[in-house]
Amino acid sequence: MTHQQQPDFSVLGLRFMACEASYDQAAVILFGAPWDGTVSFRPGSRFGPADMRQDSLGLETYSPYQDLELPEDKVRDIGDLELPMGGRDASLERIGATVATVLAAGKKPVMLGGEHLVSLPAVVACLAKWPDLCVLHFDAHADLREEYLGETLSHATVMRRIWNKLGDGRIWQLGIRSGTADEFAFARAGHVTLHPFDCEGLPAAVAAIGDRPVYLSIDLDVLDPSTFPGTGTPEPGGITFLTLLRALLQLRGMNIVGADLVELAPHYDASGVSTAVALKLLRELLILL
Repeated sequence: MTHQQQPDFSVLGLRFMACEASYDQAAVILFGAPWDGTVSFRPGSRFGPADMRQDSLGLETYSPYQDLELPEDKVRDIGDLELPMGGRDASLERIGATVATVLAAGKKPVMLGGEHLVSLPAVVACLAKWPDLCVLHFDAHADLREEYLGETLSHATVMRRIWNKLGDGRIWQLGIRSGTADEFAFARAGHVTLHPFDCEGLPAAVAAIGDRPVYLSIDLDVLDPSTFPGTGTPEPGGITFLTLLRALLQLRGMNIVGADLVELAPHYDASGVSTAVALKLLRELLILL
């Protein structure tokens, strides 16, 4: 890749924390996908990536949980993709092309949503490189509907569309506490491995995935609304920040080839706590990678 071909969509030079490595030296490429065009309840997650960059100025680069520093020479934040708000297909295509470009350069993509549908093109791009790809999915919602209000591409159908690409036995879901009876029946039929309510099924998932490449998707509404109210579809009964953090740290050593954090809608939490929670999880994820 020449310098001219390296993507960089950062606005006004504002990047997440210390993520200012050159594109060539970076091992991880961070970018935002500010799209929320199929949100079924409260829109606003398109503002999540920019809000996280702004508030990251107050976060330490050192993690006392891992006793490690976020290395300045390993992560490049290339900013938010410029996506047409009315153009679902064009937006998904650009997200997929960006992930494919990052992968072709031998780097790991980490995407900030945006709604959960943005995960679909990222997973498809990873699958093109790793045919044995698995998906590890933290969420309050199963996202396994065949369609939602007649639409087959929605944040409510994203995991069903990913299953269409991967097939049975390659998706593990944790923290799920909301969905239709059909979605839970689909999971019980063995198409996906769904562990409801908490993360206690994680060790079994890690063991089953083994050294296969895995895409990690974290819908932040897996957290309880008392911890994380700033999201479009809050679901009571979720896990705590520390539970999710400890789950994340259990993934050390896994072959994570791509990841995302989605569904922060910062304007529903004027306190800024939800953004702070997302920031800390992102810092730990970047250090982990």
